[in-house]
Amino acid sequence: MEKLKSLLKRKKNLLSVYFTAGFPDIESTTKVLKSLEKAGVDFVEIGMPYSDPLADGPVIQNSSTRALENGMSLKKLFEQLSSIPEEISMPIILMGYLNPVLKFGVEKFIEQCKSNNVSGLILPDLPYETYLEEYQELFTRNNISNIFLITPQTPEERVRNLDKASTSFIYMVSSAAVTGARDGLSLQQIEYFERINNMGLATPRMVGFGISNHQSYSDVCQHAHGAIVGSAFIRRLEQSGDDEEGIINFIKELKGKQVS
Repeated sequence: MEKLKSLLKRKKNLLSVYFTAGFPDIESTTKVLKSLEKAGVDFVEIGMPYSDPLADGPVIQNSSTRALENGMSLKKLFEQLSSIPEEISMPIILMGYLNPVLKFGVEKFIEQCKSNNVSGLILPDLPYETYLEEYQELFTRNNISNIFLITPQTPEERVRNLDKASTSFIYMVSSAAVTGARDGLSLQQIEYFERINNMGLATPRMVGFGISNHQSYSDVCQHAHGAIVGSAFIRRLEQSGDDEEGIINFIKELKGKQVS
């Protein structure tokens, strides 16, 4: 967690990329990590595939289905993480649904995260109150950050409570829709970003959902510490596989750099 916190404190215009473990192939996880590190991504969110991903759009849903068909599981993911080479130094976050974690065993899962250098978790369906009552001490003891999500509909009082409980960053969902790439920021989104900025929160914010190109990445970075790209990258993997050059060029395009 300290690596992630340090990154958030010292750098702006952060870029985080989400991809599904075991997609497009079962052994793609490490290949994609290596390529994203080489491309200069600041930190990654690895999706834990689940059979009923209600908050995800069709692109990420399809990647989860493929990953599960490939044989991906939490056990397999931790095996892959345990063999990550030393050159991968960027913070790693796991993102997914609570049910597989409960089946795996929460304490065992958190301990596996710690032993495999996972900095944080995003579990959107883990209620804030349940986290405080049942799991906060476990997360703290193992130095794992629990990352909370807010939406345009989240009341101010709850936002402030999440700010107090946060240990790395707050994930700002850019809209109430499911995940998926979109074009441009709406007036409502800009008003939402400005409203949150005016609250003077202590916790850095990263914006996700709908970031798909250099323009949307740049626009979002004007209102937060950085952006999270998911569906657009999954679509690139679907089209081009886990080829290193293709991944690096995708990141260059996002950052507005010329592709050789």
